[in-house]
Amino acid sequence: MKNMLMEAAARCGMELDERSAAQMAEFWAYLKEVNQSMNLTRVDSDAEAAERHFVDSLAPLKAGLIPRGARVLDVGSGAGFPGMPLAIARPDADVTLMDSLGKRVNFLSEAARRAGVRVSAVHARAEEFAAQHREGFDIVTSRAVANLRMLSELCLPLVKVGGFFLSMKSVDSDAELEDAQQAIAILGGRVTDVKDYVIPGTEVTHRLVVVEKISPSPAKYPRAFAKIKKNPL
Repeated sequence: MKNMLMEAAARCGMELDERSAAQMAEFWAYLKEVNQSMNLTRVDSDAEAAERHFVDSLAPLKAGLIPRGARVLDVGSGAGFPGMPLAIARPDADVTLMDSLGKRVNFLSEAARRAGVRVSAVHARAEEFAAQHREGFDIVTSRAVANLRMLSELCLPLVKVGGFFLSMKSVDSDAELEDAQQAIAILGGRVTDVKDYVIPGTEVTHRLVVVEKISPSPAKYPRAFAKIKKNPL
């Protein structure tokens, strides 16, 4: 798996050192073990995981969007993507993995311990977490978690002014992105880039939506999730 990861990264134009590749391989080995009982991912092939999970998760880093020493929050981390690969590849960053399901957070904590990765794994919902950590992160990222209108309200209040919300989406999200423009503006954001990229070794194209935080989010956001879901911005 270590060699697969290094080769997949090289095909993407990135250099992954042996230590980082070994940590990712250790994380993947534990994820596969736990996946038998927790159903964390549908991917079971090492080669497919190297491309579709690990290298894909590094897209924000390849784009130069994770500065050294950044405070990074992965919302709805689930199986640990993109947060765990980003934490491994950028060990100077302060990465928090957040999920609303306790057993997934327990998995993430143990996976990080086994792989020797320094992260914080937090059991919380984004709309509640914002009460204590409002505008506390340089980067907030999320990978295929929810519709962008709802996701923007959950994530943008957590981003510092001058920071970025990075939403990893499918390439057919044009309508979703257009629908989210008003919500993004209300929450103090501005879409500054949309990066489409082919995952190396596949025919799959994914999208990275880059939203800059240009002004503080109004204090009334985020609302309770039931209200967000019933009446998205």
